[in-house]
Amino acid sequence: MFDSVSFVALSSALDGLALRQRVIADNVANLQTPGYQAKRVLFEDALAAAVDKGTGAASPRVARSLEPTREDGNNVNLDQQTLANIDTNLRYQLATQAISGTFSSIRTAIGGR
Repeated sequence: MFDSVSFVALSSALDGLALRQRVIADNVANLQTPGYQAKRVLFEDALAAAVDKGTGAASPRVARSLEPTREDGNNVNLDQQTLANIDTNLRYQLATQAISGTFSSIRTAIGGR
């Protein structure tokens, strides 16, 4: 059960989303830091490829944002980071609900409530 492609994929998605939340927090914290280059987390394409291969295991990677820079060399866009944070939180909630449903099914199967 815990080594099924869907469970492993959900676990990988949670890892990627948690890392994305940390990176967004770092970006926002450095909003006014001259020369700071925003980062972004990429894992969705790797996750889709892993599911296609039948493993579901994918590792997120952190890359530099390609947003244009301001005069001070910083490229953090607060509006974009805010929207990315909302999107990430919603995706994280969805994935945790899916995993919770899996555990509820297991509890029911073994006679628990």
